[in-house]
Amino acid sequence: MTGDSRTSLPPFLESLALDFSVPYINARFPASEGIPPVHVHWWPCKRLGVSPSTILLFIPGNPGVIDFYHPFLTAIHKQDRSGTLAILSHSHIGHDPAVEDIAPASRASSNHALPFQVQNSLRIFDALSTYFSVDTRTVIAGHSVGSWVALQVLKLRSAAISGVFFLFPTITNIACTPNGRLLSRLFRPPFPRIVSQVAQALRLMPLTIFCRLFPQYPIPQVRVLQSFLLSPSSIFAAMTMAHDEMLSIRELDVATLETFQHQIWFYFAENDDWVDKGRETILQVFRPEPGTVKVVHGHRNIPHAFCINHGEELAAECYKWLVSGGFV
Repeated sequence: MTGDSRTSLPPFLESLALDFSVPYINARFPASEGIPPVHVHWWPCKRLGVSPSTILLFIPGNPGVIDFYHPFLTAIHKQDRSGTLAILSHSHIGHDPAVEDIAPASRASSNHALPFQVQNSLRIFDALSTYFSVDTRTVIAGHSVGSWVALQVLKLRSAAISGVFFLFPTITNIACTPNGRLLSRLFRPPFPRIVSQVAQALRLMPLTIFCRLFPQYPIPQVRVLQSFLLSPSSIFAAMTMAHDEMLSIRELDVATLETFQHQIWFYFAENDDWVDKGRETILQVFRPEPGTVKVVHGHRNIPHAFCINHGEELAAECYKWLVSGGFV
C-alpha cells in the first residue's frame, strides 16, 4: 500500500467518484449472489502500508442511507491512535439513491425484505473475512434495525466476530412500540407504492424549503434527506422493509444474547419510542460480567436518530468500547 491511503480500496469494492475532501472512499459493493449492488463507504487505515488490525463493519437503520452516518464514523476513525482501524459501512438494498437497485420490479418487495438485507450484510462480511488475514478482527455495529441484522450475522458467523455494538437496538417487538403502533399501518401495501409516487412532487421543492421543514438538521444532512425523498424507489424500499420489520421482529432472541454476551455492547436512549419496553426486556436477559461496562444508558440529548446531530458524542462512546475490548 503506497501513496495516499484514501486511494486504497479492497479489490472486492468498486470506486465511485474520488473526493479528497473527505477521509473515506465512496464506493459500491457490486452485484453478487443474486443481490443488487449497494453503496459503501470505506475508511482505510491511517497508517500506510499496514493491514487493518480491526475492521468496524457498520449496518445502518432505516432508511439505510450511509451518507447520514459518515460524521459519526469519521469521528470514530479520527480518534484511532493506532492508525490500524479500518471502517466499512454499507447501505441497505434499494434504500440509497447513490446506487441504483437493478433488480427486476417483480422482485422488488422480496429484495427489500429483512432476509435479503441480512444476506446483503453476510456477503459483505464474508468478503472482508476472505480478503483480510485471520489476524484482522471484525467488530460489527448496528443502529436500530441494523442491530437486528447484526444479531443475525452474529448468529451465523460468531466464530469470526470479535464484538458487536447494538446502538438503539430494535431487536424485539418493534410493532408494539409507540412508533410501531403509530406507523405500522402506513407501511402496509399499497401505501409504500402510493407514498413513493406522491413524493415525486417534492422535486419542485427547493433546498431552502427542506431546511425550513427540518430546522434541526445541519445542511449536509438536509441534502442527504432531500436526495432520499426525491427517490421514489428508495422510499418504496425503506417502507417495504419497515413493513417486514413490523411482522418479523417479535420475540427476543434470548439464546443468542446469552451465548455471545461476552462479545456484545448496548447503547440505549433515555427515551426511545422505537425501543420502549424492549429495553427492559433485553436487560432482563442480558447480564454482562460484573465489573464490565457493557450497557450504557444514553444522555438525555442523544436521540434514536443520533446520526443527524449527535454522531460525535456517540462516536466517543463507541471508541471507548473499541479500546476496552482491546480492538484498537
